[in-house]
Amino acid sequence: MSRVFSRVVSTIFFAVATLATASVFAAERPRLVVNIVVSSMQADDLQRYAEGFGAGGFRRLTDGGVIFTESRYNYMQTTTPVSLATLSTGAMPSTHGIVSQRWSDYVDSKMVDLTLDKSVSGLEQREGKGAHSPRNLIAPTLADAAYKADSCSRLITIATDPVSAVVMGGKKGYAFWIDEERCRWTTSSYYTPYLPTWVKEYNSENMPLLFGENSWQSLHTAEAYRNSRKSTITFKEPAGSKSARKSKSHGEFINNYGKISRTPTGNTAIFDFAKYAVTSLNLGIDEHTDILNICLDPARNVASRYGNESVEYEDMLYALDRDLAAFLGYVRTHLKNDEALLVVLTSDHGTSPAYNHDKTPKERFNVRQFEVIVNAFLSAKYGQGQWILGYIDHSIYINHNLVYEKRLSIAEVQNEVATFAMQFRGVSHALSSTAMRMSYFGSGYAQKMQNSFYPRRSGDVVINLMPEWIEARDEVVSMSGSMYGYDTHVPLIFWGAGIRPRRIDEPVCMTSVAPTVARLMGIAEPAASEGAVLNVKQE
Repeated sequence: MSRVFSRVVSTIFFAVATLATASVFAAERPRLVVNIVVSSMQADDLQRYAEGFGAGGFRRLTDGGVIFTESRYNYMQTTTPVSLATLSTGAMPSTHGIVSQRWSDYVDSKMVDLTLDKSVSGLEQREGKGAHSPRNLIAPTLADAAYKADSCSRLITIATDPVSAVVMGGKKGYAFWIDEERCRWTTSSYYTPYLPTWVKEYNSENMPLLFGENSWQSLHTAEAYRNSRKSTITFKEPAGSKSARKSKSHGEFINNYGKISRTPTGNTAIFDFAKYAVTSLNLGIDEHTDILNICLDPARNVASRYGNESVEYEDMLYALDRDLAAFLGYVRTHLKNDEALLVVLTSDHGTSPAYNHDKTPKERFNVRQFEVIVNAFLSAKYGQGQWILGYIDHSIYINHNLVYEKRLSIAEVQNEVATFAMQFRGVSHALSSTAMRMSYFGSGYAQKMQNSFYPRRSGDVVINLMPEWIEARDEVVSMSGSMYGYDTHVPLIFWGAGIRPRRIDEPVCMTSVAPTVARLMGIAEPAASEGAVLNVKQE
């Protein structure tokens, strides 16, 4: 009898211990994960502009979280869709397959758009608009992994640009972006047949309101800024000045997509909608861990249009800091427990310097001229024809059908183009796809180019421009897409969920973000993940 009693007691003790352990684990696991990507933000921006930040935004994260000071992308193709795919999948472009927003299909020689999908339609948009889906995504994202672990998890991705929303989110959950025509939040029929009621309510109550001025009014007087170059911004008058006047804040909406996407107003609009999503969906309240992805595309547009040396860029960061503080305060109040919240702040890439010390623009690479000359070179060598199908994000696509018609070797033509490309000013490296398929590069520039290479989608020849050179584009003074530190070195902070403040100066590959978040969530990492899990909790 005593033996039976002993077994019963042991069983009860084991069960209680198991429940206690599960309870502790549950308490440690975040209920809401917020991934914030400040597009085009460089690693040293948080320190450079720290004096202009308040206590509740960027400084709340830097003072209370784990900061990785040497976090970098280890590849060349540092553009937004490519790096968002890396952040969300934990894989290199050579594995996740996103090499650009567009590429040439080698079968029919037609251009393919990463997210455009004629089989779906934009909800409550004019026919043919908003037809975006993640069907061209190859590797599962963090949101996909979360859904696989718990189909009750709510997965929301928000961006002004549909490509950013689709790529960062993945194939599960919902992706929302702003309709360019009506400046309302929308999605496509891939995610849901009807626009959710809460989104309709938000659109009817907020987005149609017309506020704001046509001019960009700074938050501070001219003396408060580190940067001096300005193009558009109007400085705030000193307090008490006779010419001082009240102006609309950046927090108010402008009913124009171009203005929203290229001013601090766009970041405000994103965070405002994110707060509405948190409340409407009651994110982070139950036992199912939810994910809210936020991509701040307007930051990239400001950087590319004005340069990160500009007052406009600096002012945008100060306005963003205010928006971030308001958002974090809102979410913390909603959850009532900081350990239930995990915030990851990073960037998809940095951006190139826009001007020389003498204030002249940096060097530009004329893409159209390059295409024409390379095509003429091949025509002179192999006969007249449309040899070059296009140049997209440092990749040259050769007309394979024409090569086959003339019974030439693809490898030979690729090598001829790669060798010829090196004669152009601004080109520092050129590699053929054959070279990247047939060789393994363990370090240096070739490794970074190979890490960006996906055989089914990358071009026949990939070039890298010299430091601080960018492609010539209208109204663009700064750009990403290189292997240099100003593009690859980005901020990375983990905050909340019981994480203690630390500064880690060891090198970190950005493929580590997704598997680290997955570990903190207590789920399996995304299937194609290649990154190492970071020890953010000193376990």
